[in-house]
Amino acid sequence: MHTPSVDSPPRPPEHRTAARATGVLALCSVLLLVLVAVEWHPLLTVDGDIADTTHRWAIDEPGVTHAFRILTDWVWDPWAMRILAALAVVWLVWRRNARWTAVWLAATCALGTLLQQILKAAVGRPRPVWPDPVDTAHFAAYPSGHALTATVVCGLLLWLLHHYGAGRALWFTALTLSAISVVGVGLTRIWLGVHWPSDVLGGWLLGAMLVTLAVMVHQRYRP
Repeated sequence: MHTPSVDSPPRPPEHRTAARATGVLALCSVLLLVLVAVEWHPLLTVDGDIADTTHRWAIDEPGVTHAFRILTDWVWDPWAMRILAALAVVWLVWRRNARWTAVWLAATCALGTLLQQILKAAVGRPRPVWPDPVDTAHFAAYPSGHALTATVVCGLLLWLLHHYGAGRALWFTALTLSAISVVGVGLTRIWLGVHWPSDVLGGWLLGAMLVTLAVMVHQRYRP
């Protein structure tokens, strides 16, 4: 009978790993939120320099700008992501009979939407203003709802694929598409001049925090 070596500590449960990741991401999110709220000058300077550069590129490359508008308004729009999550909810109920997981997925996506709206109202950060804008957006800037929603939906769907044992080809395809979507939607928001770079970074951090928090809850409380 094989006896595990006392020199090798047992691997921590997945929910502990998720809890640690949640703590780190929460700390980074709070730090960035504070820097944005107090209008920390070095952060504003970096935001402004990057935004000025990408706006010039957007003016000089109208073809790329038009493609980015299609991607951000139709392919990576938050409502498109929510529809994708809704389809996953239907699949969980219909094909897997996993009602608890379906509710968990829907509740996490709803929490992401609620969190971004609360923070937008609380921070009230103005969006970039340009004399020659290439796109427009409404409501406050921080955090980027596009970046947060894409991170939450893609992150949760990737975890579900892993949880249900997706094949290697499907997994790598989904991973590639998710990475392109999450990174791409953030870059399009900056390119189109409707978000500061730190808005997008905040959306990514908060979205990733929600994903790890949701995974921790699922691992710990799933019936």
